[in-house]
Amino acid sequence: MRGLLRIVGYLLVLVLFVSFLAASGLVPVTERPGEFAWTRWFLQFAKRRSVTLHSLTIRAPSLDSPDLIVKGAGPYETTCRSCHGSPPDPRSPLAFGMDPSPPNLQSIIATWDDREIFLIVKHGIAFTGMPAWPDPGRDDEVWAMVAFLRRLPALEAAEYNRLAGVDGTTSAAGAQSCARCHGADGRGRGNGAYPRIAGQSPTYLRLALEAYSRGGRHSGIMRPVLVGMTPEEIETVSNYYGALEPRSSPPVIAAADDPGARIALRGIPEQNVPSCSDCHGPGDGPRNPAYPRLDGQYEEYLVLQLELFARQGRGGSRYAHIMQQVAPRLKPEQMRAVARFYASLGG
Repeated sequence: MRGLLRIVGYLLVLVLFVSFLAASGLVPVTERPGEFAWTRWFLQFAKRRSVTLHSLTIRAPSLDSPDLIVKGAGPYETTCRSCHGSPPDPRSPLAFGMDPSPPNLQSIIATWDDREIFLIVKHGIAFTGMPAWPDPGRDDEVWAMVAFLRRLPALEAAEYNRLAGVDGTTSAAGAQSCARCHGADGRGRGNGAYPRIAGQSPTYLRLALEAYSRGGRHSGIMRPVLVGMTPEEIETVSNYYGALEPRSSPPVIAAADDPGARIALRGIPEQNVPSCSDCHGPGDGPRNPAYPRLDGQYEEYLVLQLELFARQGRGGSRYAHIMQQVAPRLKPEQMRAVARFYASLGG
């Protein structure tokens, strides 16, 4: 019993000493690169062991899709390049003044596996400048970043610029950051990484951007872009892309054996799924301008949106609750079928 009391006493003295030391202000907190090398080594060692342990239960998907790589390139250019550098641009001088200094990812990314990179990107690293992903519910976006980072060390400057949308294209004031991912023509870079937004109603685009801005629609890619945008800039961007010419839709001839066409045009009454066309087209009938048109949209993008709605992970404008009720009633193969049908429209 005496031994136990002695240990407790020692611990109490240690706690009091550490508390006094912290309260005294004697502990230096200013950044002085080069000092305390042993503490830096210890923290780096502890970080790596922690990341390795906590990533053991993570299951990595296939990361070979070109769409995933493009989807990760845009946000890297927007939010990561200034600290970590890129093939065409070295790291910012400010990065070298940080302690610890953000690493050059092109040289160290190969020392981490996919699960470990995912953990770092999603949760950030404490006591450094590495933040967590802006929306913790969008693992699909985090995996896209992992896919791009895996490709980063092998990229030349021209290929990096192509993937990240750094091509010098200009567009309306306030739309430059949008053009990096959606293209100045609003056609989404020609793949399913980002949606086509050309010709969407300005009302829908404005409501979507406002939802991203306030966190009502979930995306760690979109929300940082919206942080600095004023209501006037949101209106300008919405009108700019809304005025662009969308892909023309051919007359819809629903094949009797096309399950996607049947779902889109007639719904699935036995599953209480209404027809998609009443709200989203195709056709030029009167519709709520707050609903997006889907004809010509990318198949993979549509499937992802349905999956997000089904697990309540998408959010949106004040109309999002409609799809949050409908999407869970669709089976995965039905989501794929109706997405393929809408993607086939658009000429």
